[in-house]
Amino acid sequence: MKYLLAGDIGGTKTILRLVEPSSSPNLRTIYEESFHSKDFPDLVPIVQQFLIKAKASTPDKACFAIAGPVINNTAKLTNLAWYLDYERLQQELGIASVSLINDFAAVGHGIFGLTSKNLLTLQAGKLKPEAPIAVIGAGTGLGQGFLIKQKDHYQVFPSEGGHADFAARNELEFLLLKYLMDKHDIQRVSVERVVSGQGIIAIYQFLRDRKIAVESPDIAHIVRIWEQEAGQQEKSVDPAAAIGTAALQERDRLCEQTMQMFVEAYGAEAGNLAIKLLPYGGLYIAGGIAPKILPLMQQSSFLLNFTQKGRMRSLLEEIPVYIILNQQVGLIGAALYAARL
Repeated sequence: MKYLLAGDIGGTKTILRLVEPSSSPNLRTIYEESFHSKDFPDLVPIVQQFLIKAKASTPDKACFAIAGPVINNTAKLTNLAWYLDYERLQQELGIASVSLINDFAAVGHGIFGLTSKNLLTLQAGKLKPEAPIAVIGAGTGLGQGFLIKQKDHYQVFPSEGGHADFAARNELEFLLLKYLMDKHDIQRVSVERVVSGQGIIAIYQFLRDRKIAVESPDIAHIVRIWEQEAGQQEKSVDPAAAIGTAALQERDRLCEQTMQMFVEAYGAEAGNLAIKLLPYGGLYIAGGIAPKILPLMQQSSFLLNFTQKGRMRSLLEEIPVYIILNQQVGLIGAALYAARL
């Protein structure tokens, strides 16, 4: 049997999955493996090694979700010295059809391979099946995209909305905006600088430097190491994760205030995307952060700031809002995209 090959290609990790072709969105996985991207000079030897381990013949079709912009089916990874071209991959791997898509576009395709167990409903809203669908996800950066119904399928459109201006809404956020502009000597601040993993650290530093609350020794140590490693691609610590965990455990007031400010900004930006698209087909929250801080996302501040759009509040209250719990949604999307080729 000929299989489909799906891949989620990132600067740190590459995940490959072999699936059976099917008209159903529930594609059966035959074999899956993860690789350290930096251990290889290119994607080709990873795929070759993967197929040998899977004891599988060359697949007919492949789709790779790329962490970076994809132009004319070619891509240069943001944090890895790889240049991928579909024609070269087809030739060197012997695969008849190879597609490269942006990783967040893959998330859009992957929505249709999720089950109810993969989703947490934040707001039931009033679902309209023919309406647009929106996707937003904070992780290393802030991804955004949308889907439009086209007869019997949805067309996925990636977006660079995470690089739009951060819209401060209260005195504390205005002070944060000024802090970031001065610190980085920049004329504008993108919303990604606030609503992302790096944004969590930035908010923490801002509140710390304003002495909003006392800094605990263990979190301070982690943040100092991260600050000393500034400029290095590989960091030995993850302050955003430590701050989120401390806030969830309610053992660090500064971390709790940091995450409160982050969740409020996240909700506001999700609302900004929603008010532009009116995605009554659903707004899906992807990315690696939301599933890790579910109790904080389920508290009232996210939805309060999501719907807090003046006279438009009643419209936003009717939009279904879901958190995607399955962190392999992009890999699922790449497989579904390959199946449609």
